[in-house]
Amino acid sequence: MSEALARMIDHGLGREPADLVLKGGRFFDLVSGELVESDMAISGDRIVGTCGIYKGREEIDVSGRVIVPGFIDTHLHIESSLITPHEFDRCVLPRGITTAICDPHEIANVLGAEGIRYFLDSAERTVMDIRVQLSSCVPATHLETAGARLGIEDLLPFAGHPKVIGLAEFMNFPGVLAKDPQCLAKLAAFQGRHIDGHAPLLRGEALNAYLATGIRTDHETTSADEAREKLRKGVHVLVREGSVSRDLEALIPIITERHSPFIALCTDDRNPLDIADLGHLDHMIRTAIARGVEPLAIYRAASISAARGFGLSDRGLVAPGWRADLVVLDMLESCRAEKVIAAGRVVSDALFAAREPVPAVGRKSVKAPRVQASQFRSSSNSGRSRVIGVVPGKIITESLVLDLPAGPNGVSGDIQKDVAKIAVVERHGINGNIAVGFVQGFGLQGGAIASTVSHDSHNICAVGVSDADIAIAVNRLGDIEGGFVVVRDGAVLAELALPIAGLMSEEPFEAVRDRLRELRAAAFSLGSKLDEPFLQLAFLALPVIPHLKITDRGMVDVDRFAFVGTEMN
Repeated sequence: MSEALARMIDHGLGREPADLVLKGGRFFDLVSGELVESDMAISGDRIVGTCGIYKGREEIDVSGRVIVPGFIDTHLHIESSLITPHEFDRCVLPRGITTAICDPHEIANVLGAEGIRYFLDSAERTVMDIRVQLSSCVPATHLETAGARLGIEDLLPFAGHPKVIGLAEFMNFPGVLAKDPQCLAKLAAFQGRHIDGHAPLLRGEALNAYLATGIRTDHETTSADEAREKLRKGVHVLVREGSVSRDLEALIPIITERHSPFIALCTDDRNPLDIADLGHLDHMIRTAIARGVEPLAIYRAASISAARGFGLSDRGLVAPGWRADLVVLDMLESCRAEKVIAAGRVVSDALFAAREPVPAVGRKSVKAPRVQASQFRSSSNSGRSRVIGVVPGKIITESLVLDLPAGPNGVSGDIQKDVAKIAVVERHGINGNIAVGFVQGFGLQGGAIASTVSHDSHNICAVGVSDADIAIAVNRLGDIEGGFVVVRDGAVLAELALPIAGLMSEEPFEAVRDRLRELRAAAFSLGSKLDEPFLQLAFLALPVIPHLKITDRGMVDVDRFAFVGTEMN
């Protein structure tokens, strides 16, 4: 290390040519907000010279371009991008995302500790810096059947890993407030380290109590008023814009120069199709600027504020001594990466090709029983039923009560009211549970769609207007080891196999992107009016997000954290 530091000193002084010099550009000073004309000297993985003229063994002309620190996605589940960590690396790093802080709780809910090991092994090999938060809620609640359980004794062996930051999003906020012993044990073990929060609509004294446990961040803030209370109470607010959860527009008022040291950006999560069509954090940055946000505020949130919020003290500024994670942009407003430097290395196809592969895990994890249409009949005899109300672009749902048709086979959906049947089938081979309910908002006029990506326990979740098509879709997911399926009139219209734990494809991200386009078109042919029907479906079984959800054990009133029947008296 001493030898490397000695080289950096010589490179910074200009005594010796630096390893890499970006020449002729301007860097965005996130302290002053100025654009500073300067060469950028890099030695190893570190910036060693700014505000001067340097020579390098390798020199790149960036005249007319702007250099900013690499972007940091502060909360995501890479599994929900439907691709492996290696493919995620290749997909988003060229857009300037040089650090990703992930919670592998999707794969952990299927495979347990094996899933966390897979992510840590991958994080040691990717070009981008993937950091891992240890999954705090596996399963997320007692209201569902997961494929694994992780207690504090299962997490502690990973705590000292160099890629681990701390404890991931504590979704079970009712358990925290109820002083559940298992919740308290996990929180106690990580006092003094970073603990991520997950507190949708939590306000007042309940929020105070939740934060008293040492939780410091929250990505579930959906209004500016909620954000202001959380900021006032010391929360580092993570502004989220994913494929389903789209909170950027609502939180634009808080993205100011005053607030920027206390906010960061996250996706939680975006799929390869949305990344291709819109972008990732780069999309958030240019969208915010187009809405009137000052560039200084949003670029701080994307880098230095994110780094400080998660204790990554080596990155986030374009300055000597800082990690050389840099993005060369055409201009601040458009935020289009023309070149990316990751730990001092120019990102290229050759750099990706040199990575050591990580063997796939979780094959043949879909162990659901074969089902028949009759198993999806509603047992209710009353048409007055609870219905999950989808809110487009949100994972919060409404709790509705509607009059639905009742007949000899129980209650059915109502196309005229945009009400379809929803079913959850336990797929881990534990109990074979099947729960049936109703959902409004998909717009389906026929057929069914189904998925094994169903947060957080990842049982099979299906929505349809035909029990027969629901059964075919569920059975097809077993045949392809998990994924997405669209069925109409007994025929499979489109599918995407996700054989790694029923969550991720083994294919390149380009192939997944193209298949998602086909799936979306097939869902639209059924009448779907949602921009992202599959990921919207994925959150309907998540019983920690208000207000009404469904798991393999039945309908859940999230506000009461209790099961409720579909039938209303």
